[in-house]
Amino acid sequence: MPLLRPPLHRVCALGRPPVRALMNLRELVSALNDFASPALAESWDNVGLLVEPSPPHTVNTLFLTNDLTEEVMEEAVQKKADLVLSYHPPIFAPLKRVTWKTWKERLVVRALENRIGIYSPHTAYDAIPHGVNNWLTKGLGTCTSVPLHPSTAPSSPAEGTHRVEFCADAEHLDAVLSKIKDIPEISCLTTLPVRVEGEEQTRVSLNCSQKALLEVVALLSQNSLLYHKTEILLLQKPLLPHTGMGRLCTLSEPLSLSDTVERIKGHLGLPHVRLALGAGRTLESPVEKVALCAGSGSSVLKGTEADLYLTGEMSHHDVLDAVANGISVILCEHSNTERGFLSELREALTIHLQNKINIIVSEKDRDPLQVA
Repeated sequence: MPLLRPPLHRVCALGRPPVRALMNLRELVSALNDFASPALAESWDNVGLLVEPSPPHTVNTLFLTNDLTEEVMEEAVQKKADLVLSYHPPIFAPLKRVTWKTWKERLVVRALENRIGIYSPHTAYDAIPHGVNNWLTKGLGTCTSVPLHPSTAPSSPAEGTHRVEFCADAEHLDAVLSKIKDIPEISCLTTLPVRVEGEEQTRVSLNCSQKALLEVVALLSQNSLLYHKTEILLLQKPLLPHTGMGRLCTLSEPLSLSDTVERIKGHLGLPHVRLALGAGRTLESPVEKVALCAGSGSSVLKGTEADLYLTGEMSHHDVLDAVANGISVILCEHSNTERGFLSELREALTIHLQNKINIIVSEKDRDPLQVA
């Protein structure tokens, strides 16, 4: 009896990889911004699309790296990348020229010559619930975590830092409103008829900046009746759940410091880390609360009460401060606390981008520091 052959179209399907659709660069950047809003990044950071080839530019291959060095750029060229997602922004300080003189300028030249875009998320990926710091917590085992510095909703309230409300009668209303409208940085000005102590009055509400607030208060203080009916509210943006810089982790079961060190080394794939014992602590001391921050954590961790600080690097004096307060410190070198996230990011972006493009992780990217 002859062997049954599968239909011809099945043979072809098994013999080649799945067909992927190309994505327009601007469509892809929009999707990346949806994955982690650039508004969540720190104000000093430089995130988003940093290098854009002339449009139209389509992306078939997205190349992930922690640091975009010249060696990594050469790898991206060889692998025919159309867009490099570099966690750290290769352009941070402004470039005054683009020549072949410095390595960062050469990165831009090579990118444009090979029609490769460059996108950087950096601290936006630190803040998001599914980002770098969340990945770092997984090295501790089962734990609950909260951001050390929670992020606020970037678009709420839309305008102003303060709200001013007061009541005015018909005699004073028009004159006051006329002067208020001449003050810059006033927004959301509304009026509403109200009855106050049996009298018909108008409730005025407005949003303003800190600078404009001083002028509004000065204006209203000229009329004691208006001034004593004035309320000033500080507009605070709501906190975003599970979003922000750093994490404070509470382990489900306390571990010895030595066991914690081994877990972290295993998670990061490192043979060695640097350890500073807190005053009065030993390798057998229990660890229950861990404050962590990927990368350089001094400013984020400072002042946090914990048994252990975990980060990539800290200044010498910040380590001394922590140790004096009985807090042990583990330093893993800056990018070692970030790079392992790229594999998890690849899987997350594959789902987020609906498998439309090829996503690869750099094999050349590594921390510049080694133990000799």
